Amino acid sequence: MQLKKRTIAAAAILALAAAAQAQTVRVANQGDSLSMDPHSLNESLQLSVTGNVYEPLVGRAKDLSLAPALATSWKQTSPTVWRFELRKGVLFHDGTPFTADDVVFSFQRAAGEGSDLKSNINDVKEVRKVNDHTVDIETKTPFPILPNQLTTLYMLSKKWCEQNQATRPVDRRKGIENAASFRANGTGPYRLRERQPNVRTTFIRNGNYWGTIDGNAQEVIFTPIGNDATRVAALLSGEIDVMEPVPVQDIDRINASAGAKVLAGPELRTIFLGMDQKRDELLYSSVKGKNPFKDKRVRQAFYQAIDIDGIQKTVMRGASKPTGLMIGPGVHGFSEAANKRLPYDPEASKKLLAEAGYPSGFEVTMNCPNDRYVNDARICQAVAANLSRVGVKINLAAETKGTYFPKILRRDTSFYLLGWTPSTYDAHDALNALMACPDDAGAGQFNLGAYCNPAQTKLIKQIQAETDKGKRDAMIAEAMKLHSDDIGHLPLHQQALAWGTSKKVDIVQRADNYMPFKWISIKK
Repeated sequence: MQLKKRTIAAAAILALAAAAQAQTVRVANQGDSLSMDPHSLNESLQLSVTGNVYEPLVGRAKDLSLAPALATSWKQTSPTVWRFELRKGVLFHDGTPFTADDVVFSFQRAAGEGSDLKSNINDVKEVRKVNDHTVDIETKTPFPILPNQLTTLYMLSKKWCEQNQATRPVDRRKGIENAASFRANGTGPYRLRERQPNVRTTFIRNGNYWGTIDGNAQEVIFTPIGNDATRVAALLSGEIDVMEPVPVQDIDRINASAGAKVLAGPELRTIFLGMDQKRDELLYSSVKGKNPFKDKRVRQAFYQAIDIDGIQKTVMRGASKPTGLMIGPGVHGFSEAANKRLPYDPEASKKLLAEAGYPSGFEVTMNCPNDRYVNDARICQAVAANLSRVGVKINLAAETKGTYFPKILRRDTSFYLLGWTPSTYDAHDALNALMACPDDAGAGQFNLGAYCNPAQTKLIKQIQAETDKGKRDAMIAEAMKLHSDDIGHLPLHQQALAWGTSKKVDIVQRADNYMPFKWISIKK
């Protein structure tokens, strides 16, 4: 009896010690996650935030290598079939066991109406339950990088979605919401406690998590602070512990402070401009009866009017790397030899516009977010100023991403800015999502200007199925060249990562700009 009392007392002391070590981490970003529904928007901030609550079958380690998550192992059983062994003993936050039924349901949901994740699985033919903890995923063609393609496809509870009328994803394009936008029931290391869109979202540690939580954050409070100066002031005053992005002009000031520092590194994201190349008449332009962006000479004129070195120097203050490709270093298929920009040449730009029938230029609206990428609105202002020098009048429509993304994802745009990080770290992701001819299955889902080269799209499908690395790399190079020669988009640069943190914080910064809370620790 005495031993039992000592055991209970020891357990109580350990519990108190654990409680004393429990910490709150306050994270700020320039924008908010637009929804708690992980299938509603294929955007890295939203997937980073919701990835603390929900999990994929295959995850990423700190070094970005593939790591088991809700699947413990996977293998090909035939050229088009992958078998995934599921982790046993996993519970959703409401206590419901995770099983193969949830996997089948989640794939169907992600491929269905309203989903923004279609391009991740557009080659998946069928997901079959083998038993409660085994599924087979059959693809339409051989797909050697399928596991890479699944790292941001999060699993939802079939039972919970059915009970809460959330079997279809929230559709941001149509303004359709459901319970999954404001509530969450995942398997991840953190539970959603409170959701106040554009104000505050609070997460608490999942005491029943199946895995290891390396950090000590018991509670994470995520707050959007759109104003750069306010966000920096909050970090320097100690009101917040982590912020991103750090405005490039404030990096030195934060590093010189007593209590904060900046973590900087390369990011895999490419920032680019897209143009409506499908409509016979642009929605928002002074040109009537035709679409100037269907003419390669106009696209090239816009390209050569942009002073990318000037943007790097004055807008980005050196925290960017100009690019001629839609993927950057660190993404498989990137080639420095092929990474050549057309020269900045306003006179050549004017000549091209005149040859295309626009000697005096024309007027067009440019859509841009002002709280998503590093200095996004300032980049658009610089581009507008560049284009004005060759006679093109840009009507700049810069807005918060909460209204920006639904608009451009509806393709309600003529000219827009976007950023893209291939979730697979492979060129196929960008080729399939951004450059393939759009179809109903998800190819070209983020090719918002509907650039289309049938020969290139055929090549993209071959890249997807090719298992010989040498042949595949040659195909990637050819597909990239076709796109560059067409001037399908206007690539700008890869931005650099800059996170501001308290010196009391230990955090893992990955090149994909995801921030897993389970790796954050803070000392008080």
